[in-house]
Amino acid sequence: MSTQRFPLPDVGEGLTEAEIVEWRVKPGDTVAVNQVIVEIETAKSLVELPSPWAGTVAALLVQEGDTVDVGTPIIEVSTGAGAPAAGGAAPAGQPSPAEPAAAQPAAAPQAAPQAAPQAAAAEGSGSVLVGYGTAEQGGAARRRRRGAGPTPAAPASVPASAATAAAPAAAPVAAPRPTPAAPAPVVPTPAPAAPAVPQGPAAPDGGTISVPAANGNGAAAHGRVLAKPPVRKLAKELGVDLASVHPTGPGGIVTQEDVVRHAEQARPQTLATYPDDDQPWLASGAVSSDGRQTRVPVKSVRKRTAEAMVASAFTAPHVTVFHTVDVTKTMKLVARLKEDRDFAGVRVTPLLIAAKAVLMAVNRHPQINASWDDAAQEIVYKHYVNLGIAAATPRGLVVPNIKDAHTLDLLRLANAIADLTATARAGRTSPAAMSDGTFTVTNVGVFGIDTGTPILNPGEAGILAFGAIRQQPWVHKGKIKPRWVTQLALSFDHRLVDGELGARFLSDVAKVLEDPAHGLVWN
Repeated sequence: MSTQRFPLPDVGEGLTEAEIVEWRVKPGDTVAVNQVIVEIETAKSLVELPSPWAGTVAALLVQEGDTVDVGTPIIEVSTGAGAPAAGGAAPAGQPSPAEPAAAQPAAAPQAAPQAAPQAAAAEGSGSVLVGYGTAEQGGAARRRRRGAGPTPAAPASVPASAATAAAPAAAPVAAPRPTPAAPAPVVPTPAPAAPAVPQGPAAPDGGTISVPAANGNGAAAHGRVLAKPPVRKLAKELGVDLASVHPTGPGGIVTQEDVVRHAEQARPQTLATYPDDDQPWLASGAVSSDGRQTRVPVKSVRKRTAEAMVASAFTAPHVTVFHTVDVTKTMKLVARLKEDRDFAGVRVTPLLIAAKAVLMAVNRHPQINASWDDAAQEIVYKHYVNLGIAAATPRGLVVPNIKDAHTLDLLRLANAIADLTATARAGRTSPAAMSDGTFTVTNVGVFGIDTGTPILNPGEAGILAFGAIRQQPWVHKGKIKPRWVTQLALSFDHRLVDGELGARFLSDVAKVLEDPAHGLVWN
C-alpha cells in the first residue's frame, strides 16, 4: 500500500490559488479514478476536480472555505491492494490495521507505476469543483467555550473563621433598607425635601416618590421625572434615560409601557431580508455581535473582478459617448422572430438585435476591435470578434464571450447567447470562456436602468451599455407619437479609439437598431 498526495492543479489561465468550496468525500471513503472529490472556486469559475487514483481517502488536508495556492497538497489517498477499508483509513506513512507493517514495502512499488499516469491524466483534464467535509473536522476549533464554572464563594467551602469575620462587614450593607430616613420628611413637606432625595431611590412602600409640581412632559420644575421604583428599575435594565421618555400615565407619570415603547423605538434596526432569501454573498461572512454588519472576505470571482476593474479604470483613459435611439422597428422585428418557426424554442430579445448590430458595426470599423500591449508598446488589431456578454451572477459579475461571434447568423447567435448566460448564472463558466474577449455588451436595461458609463473589460477597446427600452412620446415624421426608445452608452479606450471613431461606431449601432434593414445594405 502507498499513500498519494494530490496537489491543487492549475485549472487554466495561470491561476495561482483557489478556494475549497465543498468536499464530496470524507476520510475512509473509497474513491475511483475520475470520481469527483472536491469542488473549488477559482477567480473565474467553479470547478470540479476528479481523483487521479483509485483507493481510500486517508485524510483531507485542507478545510472547506480555505484559499489554497496551486501545488499545495489537498487530499491523501491510500492506493494499492492494502488500502484500508471505508471508515478505517490509516494516516500517511502508518500501517493499516488490517495489514502487517512488513507487507507494505511490497505493495508500494506496485501502486506507484499505476498512480503516475493517472495523476498526469487528471491534471491535464482541467477538471473542476469542491466537496463537503465531515462534521468532526474542525470541531475542536469551533467548540464553544463554556463559562468559568460555579461561583467560588459557596457557603460550604467558606471556613468558619472566615464566615464569622465576614458577618460584621455584611451588616452595614443591609442596614439602610429598613431605615427610610430620607423619604420620611419628603411626604409632608415636598418642596424643601426634594433636593435631598437621591436620583432613583427605591421607596419602601413601592409608591411614587413625591416631587414638586410636574410640567407637561412629566418632569418636575427642578428636572425630576415622575416614575415608580419598578419603572425606574426597568429603565435602568433597558438603558433608557427616563428624562427622554414621553409619559402617558396620570399626572405625567412614566409607565412601564412608556419605557418599553421608547426602548423599542431606540433599538438599532437592520435591513429586512431580501424577498428571495438568497444571499450567497453573505454565506461566508462573519456577523457582528449586534447583528448590524456582516464582513465577507474578498476572494475568488469578486477579488478578480475588483482587480480587473481597478486596473482598467486607472490604466485605460475612458471616454463615454451616449445616443438616444428610436427602436420601434427593432421591437417589431423581435415580435416577428418570436412567431417564426425557425426560432421556435429560442429566446429572442432586443439584446440579440443589439449584439448583431455591434458585430455589423465592428465589421465597418475594425479599428475598435483592438487591444493595447503596454509591454511591447504595440496596438494589437484582432481579425475576429469574441463578443463578451456581461452576466450578473450570485458570485459576482462575469464576462464570458462568444468565440468567433462574427461568423454566426442571427439564429446561432441567439442560441450562443442563451447558452452563455445560462452557464454563467449556474457558476459553470470555464476560464477559457472568459479569456481573449475583444468587445463587450452589457445589458443594464434588464434592470430597468436607462444607461450608464461602463468600465472596459481589461484587454478590450470598447464596451456598449444597452439601456432599458421604454415607450415615450417621440417626434416621428413631423408628428408626436408613442415610440419605443432606448439609450446607448459606448465607453472606449482613448489610446486606441479617437472621438470620431467612437462616434461613428455608436452611430452605426444605432442605425441598425432604428432600422434593422440597414444590416442588409452593409452586408
